[in-house]
Amino acid sequence: MKIGIGIDTGGTYTDAVAYDFDTGTLLAKGKTLTTRENLSVGIGNALNALPPEMVRDTRLIALSTTLATNACVENKGGRAKLLVFGLTDELLVRYGADVKYGFKRENVRCIETDGSSDGLVDTERDWEEIMAGVEPFVADADAVAIAELYSMSNGAPCEKHAKQLVEDRMGLICVGASELSSDLDVLERGATALLNARLFPIGREFIDAALKDFAERKCEAPVMVVRSDGSLMSADLTRTRPVETILSGPAASVLAGKSFTDRDDYLIIDMGGTTTDVSAVRGGKPAMADNGIRIGGWRTHVKGVFIDTFALGGDSTVRMEGGAARLFPRRAMPICMAASRWPDVVPMLRDLLHKKHTNLFPLHELFYLVHEPADLGRYGSYEIRLIDELRNGPCLLGKIRESKDIDIYHLNTERLEAEGIIMRCGLTPTDFMHIRGDYRGYDAEASELAARFLLMTLKRKDSPEELLALANEVCSLVEGRLYENLVRILLMQQYPDVFADGVDAQTGLLIREAWARHCAGAGGAGGVGGAGSGAGDAGGGSGRSGTGLGSGTGGVGVGSSVGGGLAVAGTGTGRGYFDHMFSTSAALVGVGAPTHVFLPNVAAALGTECILPEHAEVANAIGALKADINVVFRVDVSQRLSLSEGIYYIVHAPDGSLKFKDLDLAMEAASKAAEAAALKEARVRGALGQLNANTYAERHSTVDNLGGNVNMGGAVVSEVTARFES
Repeated sequence: MKIGIGIDTGGTYTDAVAYDFDTGTLLAKGKTLTTRENLSVGIGNALNALPPEMVRDTRLIALSTTLATNACVENKGGRAKLLVFGLTDELLVRYGADVKYGFKRENVRCIETDGSSDGLVDTERDWEEIMAGVEPFVADADAVAIAELYSMSNGAPCEKHAKQLVEDRMGLICVGASELSSDLDVLERGATALLNARLFPIGREFIDAALKDFAERKCEAPVMVVRSDGSLMSADLTRTRPVETILSGPAASVLAGKSFTDRDDYLIIDMGGTTTDVSAVRGGKPAMADNGIRIGGWRTHVKGVFIDTFALGGDSTVRMEGGAARLFPRRAMPICMAASRWPDVVPMLRDLLHKKHTNLFPLHELFYLVHEPADLGRYGSYEIRLIDELRNGPCLLGKIRESKDIDIYHLNTERLEAEGIIMRCGLTPTDFMHIRGDYRGYDAEASELAARFLLMTLKRKDSPEELLALANEVCSLVEGRLYENLVRILLMQQYPDVFADGVDAQTGLLIREAWARHCAGAGGAGGVGGAGSGAGDAGGGSGRSGTGLGSGTGGVGVGSSVGGGLAVAGTGTGRGYFDHMFSTSAALVGVGAPTHVFLPNVAAALGTECILPEHAEVANAIGALKADINVVFRVDVSQRLSLSEGIYYIVHAPDGSLKFKDLDLAMEAASKAAEAAALKEARVRGALGQLNANTYAERHSTVDNLGGNVNMGGAVVSEVTARFES
């Protein structure tokens, strides 16, 4: 029996599975809380749920994680700076780099250089002068990213030299953009490298924790990590390339999806604590993010399966805004979970409720100290006082307000939360699931006390009926946010040109109104459409209009009727002069703990099947074991023309440009460079044994005015695949 151990570490839970590669069956599984202050504890607890002999004798350990995903969405990470060789500050402003690419302008320094796009022209630089400006700029950074304008052509000489100098002189961790991407846009390469530098501490902590737990259990199997494209890389490489794991967990859920349904067209909806990740499968094949992953405002060159990640999960913060309960993207530890961990939380909440002190601030929320900062000198006086207060244990914001040393009206916890020094605990959908009885894993009394305080703040009656009504409102907010995003994703998949930049305000309004009508009629008798719309589905389904727009495999349909309205799910009554609905033929496959609560109603509104598979709660851990090492490397050959030399060809090899007069020789050199680079990268990612590269060439040509064929260069692609459990 060939056993694999899969581990998925998310923002809230850590899952572990033991899997038999020979029979394709799940042997054992475990789920435990992710311990943010010490990831090793959570991973160890999950492993303890598996038979020790299976852990010891495993052939492969495959890890997936949403830690990097969550950090991007929540704007968390270490302090990092970016050096860009070949651009100027003026160009950054002209390109709108801070808005377009996701980085803050004050974290980027441009350094002018001479060079050519073909990579053949390079000049010496005064490195002492360059470093005199660089050293004070990066002095307060934990890591440095470096990008160079023509690195895809010239082998990145400035990038490599600057990296060596910064590491040697300042002892800082550095990453070159060319190590992560060979694509054209230097600012996207720079954004990718800067995000990678911000994620260094997250990647190191995760890998070190996992290796520690396996070493303690005498397990010597290779440890691999799922990349954003669904392939594997070694644990050691993950330490230096954490950005390649920004969609690790979601990619693992895509790999697991094939185990849960035989449908060719489906969406996988993975709702965790912090985010919901949606991937699309059409015709049995996952959609890919061909232009690089966009997440949390960052534009990157990281290749991966198409995943749309948005801030919605069981741990999304619920607060008052505009006199009503609202969802916010920042993750908080649920109050019920905090009370299970610290019993003093319930008495704190009782005391707060008894005092009846309402405030614009969420006084029912509390903070706890995750870990001591390495250098207190980097923080302000109020931040230091808060850290000192939390050394005694978790503390309610209402209690902090009473401190003479801390003025909550001037206290800004953003930096401490972003850097993972402190963690916020507050009301979340998980708390309201406890109040409704959908889930009871933690202290429901704490959830009720905090929710009653929110009722008081909203100036609503403190009664069991109002408490349940509030819980239903919050859960409906989650379903509505999920519905709006799924329709947006379906529209972008079906009409990529029209919705390339997402849905506009008008389309968004139509989506929200469609959901509101579904909610308004969800309890009514179903079935009869308005004039011209036809009968609803048997048993109270949604009536379909007589006219429709949009169809196709896995696509989204938009129905409409004029003069009589449209029966949406459960209503059977036409309401407006013009009513509309959205539907899809793609099934919704729910994975992750909260999906069983929120997804069925959303699927009903979309008129499609909802699949909640067995073992869905550990889907990512299962999917991690289905990944391979897969490397694809491309080397381009471009044609150039000069008055002195005529036509010649440039091979843009990873170690620098090569010049040839003959296209055949250029393509041969490109083939060797691509194959060598692919094999080298496969080894770096952890491939063992005999490797074979599948290499193929593409020649580009056009037709001249006389009908003759003109060579325009070409490209060579080399692919290497390695599987561990075969």
